[in-house]
Amino acid sequence: MINIVGFIIFIFSIIIHEIAHGLMAEKLGDPTARLSKRLTLNPLPHIDPVMSIIFPLLLIFSGSPVIFGAAKPVPIDPYNLRNPRKDMGLIGLAGPLSNLILAVVLSLIARISLPLIQYSFLFGILQYGTQINIMLAIFNLIPLPPLDGGRIAVALLPEKYADALASLERFGILIILFLLLFPTSLFSLPNFIYKITNLLFSLVFPNFSLI
Repeated sequence: MINIVGFIIFIFSIIIHEIAHGLMAEKLGDPTARLSKRLTLNPLPHIDPVMSIIFPLLLIFSGSPVIFGAAKPVPIDPYNLRNPRKDMGLIGLAGPLSNLILAVVLSLIARISLPLIQYSFLFGILQYGTQINIMLAIFNLIPLPPLDGGRIAVALLPEKYADALASLERFGILIILFLLLFPTSLFSLPNFIYKITNLLFSLVFPNFSLI
């Protein structure tokens, strides 16, 4: 049952992630997401059948230590931005930041209601939601386009290196999938994401480990 509820939390977490991108773009001068009716909590405009449903469900029900997926990216027109390179970095940052904020909010709800719900199903769901949102933030901050961390890195690096990194965008997801599916003894991306998530989770929920 917690897997089903966890999946629902996951869906709304990636939707909030995308809405955050759209809201930041709007603030920086690009109304494309709003005009495309993507600043909504209605799941239907955001859902990608493979990346939003099939892939994360396989990870959740297989007991994978790393859960990730994506909603359809909100449309952004860089030509509407005042400073496209810098602003795309800020837009990229808004997504993971929204997940970290959501994780903190869920953990605060758990702490405030702890005497009433400790060891209950609801408390488990709040922990699970916190874990998922931290994991989404960490995954998306990997500095490789088209992930948000890649867009942030492109905004911060000197132009020569930024252009080289940006050129990897078409291969970025394939590289990430390879690192996730074929960890090595030298470096395991799932292990790395799990350890960082566990560290941040332990700061939010002292004396609790990941579910």
